[in-house]
Amino acid sequence: MNMEIDCHAKNTALEQGTKRVLAVHDLSGVGKCSLTVALPILSAAGLECAALPTAVLSTHTGGFGKVVCRDLTGDMLPFARHWLREQVRFDALYSGYLASAEQIRIVREVFHLFHAGKTDKPLVMVDPVMGDNGRLYSLYTLEMAAKMTELCSAADILVPNLTEAAILLGREYRPAVSREEAVEMMKALSQLGPRRIVLTGVSFGAGRLGAACYDADVGWADFAMEETVPGHFHGTGDVFASVLLAGLLHGRNLETAMQIAVEFTAHSIRRTVETDADPRFGVCFEPGLSGLLERIKG
Repeated sequence: MNMEIDCHAKNTALEQGTKRVLAVHDLSGVGKCSLTVALPILSAAGLECAALPTAVLSTHTGGFGKVVCRDLTGDMLPFARHWLREQVRFDALYSGYLASAEQIRIVREVFHLFHAGKTDKPLVMVDPVMGDNGRLYSLYTLEMAAKMTELCSAADILVPNLTEAAILLGREYRPAVSREEAVEMMKALSQLGPRRIVLTGVSFGAGRLGAACYDADVGWADFAMEETVPGHFHGTGDVFASVLLAGLLHGRNLETAMQIAVEFTAHSIRRTVETDADPRFGVCFEPGLSGLLERIKG
């Protein structure tokens, strides 16, 4: 009896020590992105990843032809309210691609539900997935972009690429910016509400690509770069954001978490190219999972 009590106490302590993330993303059956990236990466990093699926798709929408999709917009708030009734607690809320203005509104409400009345509020990270290479994604509308700006105001951490940053700021897209311009953009983004910004897809020289970060509370910026690998690779933004969040939840500062995320993403891309893997299926991040937690903990 005493042994059973002791084991139960140890298991309870272990559960209490594992941080829980709510990932609000779609789920593609084939093609690694969104939840099929966030779930394994956050789990390998020693975190519990809960899922609020926005839709279930046969594949992602890049290169597989006509997709079969089941929209779950109507189930999102009932999921969240069930968890509230069961007093489920999250240490972080993490949103990615959202397919409609209504989904964006619902996610903002979900953020509010898990913040309201809480003294130990969850960290909120928004990856405002809206476009790339200076263009909105084909299904995105100006109404959705406006709603996304509202959602970003509720974030603690914002992770846009250069296209999304320009959209959020109402500026003309520029494919390349200087270090000073990147810092100015991040400062402007912090005025929307989030105090920490990580800007992806920045490059300050030929053959180097990476990210920049800014913490408005201490007023500093930093940069992390890796060698550029030519090509287009699905799901890399989800890989980057998931590793970044894992680092932050393990207590790494913003610049260190960003550096780890840049390295992990770049290594995953290079591995994909070196193995001649079909890029439609996403990048080969799985072989790097075994050392991820050790890398994050330093």
